[in-house]
Amino acid sequence: MGFAQCQLRRDYVEGAEHSPTGYLEGIFVLPAYRRRGIARELLAACQQWAKAKGCKEFASDCELENSASLAFHLKAGFSEANRIICFIKPL
Repeated sequence: MGFAQCQLRRDYVEGAEHSPTGYLEGIFVLPAYRRRGIARELLAACQQWAKAKGCKEFASDCELENSASLAFHLKAGFSEANRIICFIKPL
C-alpha cells in the first residue's frame, strides 16, 4: 500500500547543522490508502531509524510545484530551509 525510503547523508544537507543527517528520499502511498495516517507512520519509522543511527536532524525535499508534498512536509513538522532551481547543460 505504500513505502518510504530514507538514508543517512553525510554530504551537505540544506539547512542541517549536524552530520550525518537522516534524509527522506521518497515516500508514497497508493491513492486508495491515502488520508489514513499511513504516510505519517512511515515517516515516523524513518525518523526513529535515523535517531537510532545518531542523527540529530531529519531532512527531505520536494519539487517546487509539488504542492501536495509541500503540504505533507509542513503538516509533518518540517520547516522550509531553502528553495533552489537546479541547472544542467550538455558538454
